[in-house]
Amino acid sequence: MPDWKALYPFESKFLEIPISETSADKVRMHYVEMGPTPAAGEAATEQTVLCVHGNPTWSFTYREVLKQVSNQARVIAVDHIGCGLSDKPQNYNYCLEQHVGNLARLIETLDLRRVTLLVHDWGGAIGFGAALKHPARIEKFVVLNTAAFPPPYVPWRIAACRWPWIGNWGMRQLNLFARAALHMTLNRLPRLAPAVAAGLIAPYGNWHDRVAIARFVQDIPSRKSQATWQALTHIEQGLALFADHPVRLVWGMKDWCFRPECLERLEEKLPHAKSQRLDDVGHYVMEEAPEEVIGAVREVLELGGDAV
Repeated sequence: MPDWKALYPFESKFLEIPISETSADKVRMHYVEMGPTPAAGEAATEQTVLCVHGNPTWSFTYREVLKQVSNQARVIAVDHIGCGLSDKPQNYNYCLEQHVGNLARLIETLDLRRVTLLVHDWGGAIGFGAALKHPARIEKFVVLNTAAFPPPYVPWRIAACRWPWIGNWGMRQLNLFARAALHMTLNRLPRLAPAVAAGLIAPYGNWHDRVAIARFVQDIPSRKSQATWQALTHIEQGLALFADHPVRLVWGMKDWCFRPECLERLEEKLPHAKSQRLDDVGHYVMEEAPEEVIGAVREVLELGGDAV
């Protein structure tokens, strides 16, 4: 087995989160961080880059941001409940609103201020949703292939994973979703390095540990009556709140999942955003174009909070 842990040499930290509003039971949300950290009892004054992953990745995908940007800001990368090194409860409300609430709780508990959100895939909806709960704490955004609105389409490769019984079995028994992503998300690179590929799927080694991968796919809404459709509509309407914030859209134009029309829709909602189109990059932007992403993060960190 390739040594992926050498690529991810970070100390694990955990935040305990109530499993529900009415339960005393808690789950642990895993995160890692690098860079300046305020002393106990002191308010955070440094800028923070908060990295929010999608499905089926985890904080491992932001390893180069943690290493290369932590000389400029505090960098935190989280694992959603059910993902990465976070707890993976089997009977849990794996839905968008729950993930948004979890991230908002982390922002509040760690007292994060002057935050630059770096988001990808489901992390876009989760990150923007949490930003709407704590708008005064969020200054800037670097946005990779994602959506923060109800899905305008569902790609057939995703739809196939939603087939009754067989879709869930394929994702959880065979790990088809995460394994296929190691190849289907690429364009610039012919393949991932063995250690990188091993790291991306390391937390998802069995049926139990793949629960959130399947639930994320199943949570993609198809009807306006669904709670997650309504949550996404609320998030899209809230994007106007950040229209004058510094935003960088770094987009892999060969992504078959979040296609260029998703970029164009975000550009409409965030008219002052600056876009960087990567013509030869697929969905896994952090794996194929880490330097471009890190450059965008460094650029926004150097801007004042009111600059665009």
